[in-house]
Amino acid sequence: MMRLRRLLALLCVLGLTLVSACGGGRPEGNLQVPAPDALEKAGGVTEITFWHSMDASNGIALTTLVDRFNAAHQGEVVVKPVFQGTYDDAITKYKASVQSSTTPSIMQIYDIGTQFMIDSHEVVPIGDFAARDGYDLGGIQKNIAGYYTVQGRQWSMPLNSSVPLLYYNKTAFAAAGLDPEKPPRNLEEIRAAAEKLSKVNGGPVQYGFGAAIYGWLLEQFASTSGQLFCDAENGRTGERVRSANIASPEVVQTVEWWQKMVADGLAVNTGRVTKDAQDAFKAGQTAMTLESTGQVKGFTAAAEGTFELGAAAYPVVNGTQRTGLGPSIGGASLWISGPGHSEAEKEAAWQFTQFLAQPDTQAFWHTQTGYFPVTTAALDEPEDKAFLAENPLFQVAIDSLDATQVQPATTGCAAGAMPQIRKATEDGLERALIGKDPVASLQQVQENVAESIANYNDSVG
Repeated sequence: MMRLRRLLALLCVLGLTLVSACGGGRPEGNLQVPAPDALEKAGGVTEITFWHSMDASNGIALTTLVDRFNAAHQGEVVVKPVFQGTYDDAITKYKASVQSSTTPSIMQIYDIGTQFMIDSHEVVPIGDFAARDGYDLGGIQKNIAGYYTVQGRQWSMPLNSSVPLLYYNKTAFAAAGLDPEKPPRNLEEIRAAAEKLSKVNGGPVQYGFGAAIYGWLLEQFASTSGQLFCDAENGRTGERVRSANIASPEVVQTVEWWQKMVADGLAVNTGRVTKDAQDAFKAGQTAMTLESTGQVKGFTAAAEGTFELGAAAYPVVNGTQRTGLGPSIGGASLWISGPGHSEAEKEAAWQFTQFLAQPDTQAFWHTQTGYFPVTTAALDEPEDKAFLAENPLFQVAIDSLDATQVQPATTGCAAGAMPQIRKATEDGLERALIGKDPVASLQQVQENVAESIANYNDSVG
């Protein structure tokens, strides 16, 4: 009977079923930090399984780091990395692994899975390990640490983090009679530049603007405006999120602006696939785009010999950027499993996460992938200084993030249903870009999301 109740609670918290029996409080497994000498007591080699979503060049970089760790801990710990597909694929597989009691020792989960992972009662908080060892979590960039901190507790170790920027084609700006050293700062200025850049008005490029239909981008316009994307202080202080502000004035204005840009031939609708929007910008078909810092290297390489690349802080809806405000981070972090794993496994996972957060490790990760170094000291590493000298546009990202104060509006929405919220937001934007009424679309999305949030909250009690 106890096993049946545990399984039912698991199904509820994972959202695999929603029944009236949900919400009864799931029994917790071993969520305590192990003794510091757990590895020594275990003896032999402790093997830990590491599920991740890094592919292509990012996957190669991660494998290199795993190999380095394994070589340094030969005879004591071996990390077995396993690629699990996209972030969405990975979290789906993780949910299934909880059901079958086959969770990995350590799991990479995307940013918007944070509250879900907390609610799963499957993880040992990083903050607890740090408290045990006197490990200084203050070495992690404040905004990045802030995202993965809920109710004053840091739950996971960030691995790959990014912030969005406005990228623009300086060569096209000059050809259109615009000052390439004065990038747009808000929606009105982006439109004004697009009117001179776009072919419809005799400009040098096909479209002045183009960006993917990506909910993260809309969330950032709330953040840079100092507005909460969700209620309950974005779920950061203890009370659960019960609604998302998808139909807020800032989001509505952004979607209306975007719709009119497309309708007037000033922007192209490339759909939801981010690579399509990236490729359009690289090919010079669009002169401005919104993308993460992870594209600094790729855009720089594509622009070489073709056009001069520019980057600017993420735009605001109206006016100019306000002091202390900026976009929230994206990316993913590492979560250490508790139930079903030995004390030695948990300790080995902690050792591995510390290794990945080391300044020299993060400098390598930053320079190889373009993700933001989560440890601020990485920027002082010779390897990282050389990278910044070759990629000076990345300094825009550093300055933008450092200037942003850690507050609920700038740390993103910590809702358990955040993956569903983001997809629903994209539905609303997509409908608007094909001509549907933006206000009606976003209001409908907000109503639908309220039901998803309520169902999730009921499932976890």
